[in-house]
Amino acid sequence: MAPECPRCPECDGQLKSEAEETVCGDCGLVVDADRIDHGPEWRSFDDSRTNPERTGAPLTEARHDRGLSTEIGYDRNLSEHRRRKFIRLRRQHNRARVGRKRDRNKIYAFKQIRRLIGEKSLPDPVHDQACRLFRSAQKESLLQGRSLEGFTAACVYAACRINAVSRTIEETVAAAKADRGEFRAAYDALNRELGLPVAPTSPAEYLPRYATELGVATAVERRARELVDHTQEEGIANGRNPSGVAAACLYTAAKEHDAEVTQREIAEIASVTPVTIRNTFQELANEPVTQ
Repeated sequence: MAPECPRCPECDGQLKSEAEETVCGDCGLVVDADRIDHGPEWRSFDDSRTNPERTGAPLTEARHDRGLSTEIGYDRNLSEHRRRKFIRLRRQHNRARVGRKRDRNKIYAFKQIRRLIGEKSLPDPVHDQACRLFRSAQKESLLQGRSLEGFTAACVYAACRINAVSRTIEETVAAAKADRGEFRAAYDALNRELGLPVAPTSPAEYLPRYATELGVATAVERRARELVDHTQEEGIANGRNPSGVAAACLYTAAKEHDAEVTQREIAEIASVTPVTIRNTFQELANEPVTQ
């Protein structure tokens, strides 16, 4: 049995398709028009001859304008005269699109954030979160009287805390172009004015990275996690540097499994002193810890 042909909803007449429209042959009603093409519709101006893409890069928090500004691309197939012309246009365009000091500060800060993210091998969510925090800080006028370098370091560290990525203050300050005082002033302002959703850092967050850098066995890391739980239950970790507690628990577990690890090696990785590790290690050694 042949399928029934669609009929006109007005006069029940016969429908026919013409170009992009479906019309009724009796009353002329346009039933359907302008069909949507769900295929790709983009273009890349970097290489228009071999790449037919016609959309730009996606929106990103990692750029001061979120990637919405116009960019003059490159085309190697231009003549020498036109290539020099576009070089001049590109230079003038880059100068004109950053007209305010706020934008210049934002561009500089985002470059510093990108450098810190790359140096510490941090994931993209941390990068985007750090840029959003800097935008919020600039919007709330928190940068006045404080250094941009200190704020970029504080934003990266706060983003790590928010995304549960273990990085210490010492690591962040060492990679940043700011001292600890500038970092502390900026981070305190962020935490106080923006109400950062950060919880106290648990020593367990540092264990996987420290264990990987030391190259210890999985059993050592598992035992170190048990020791961390013990320090939190007994209050040994209260008031102590979480990174130092994690390093001390890892050192204690390594000693129990006869792993060749020194306090100085772990101290350098955890950015603490051997004395910090030794104090926590002695408290663990004086208390019975069930395995």
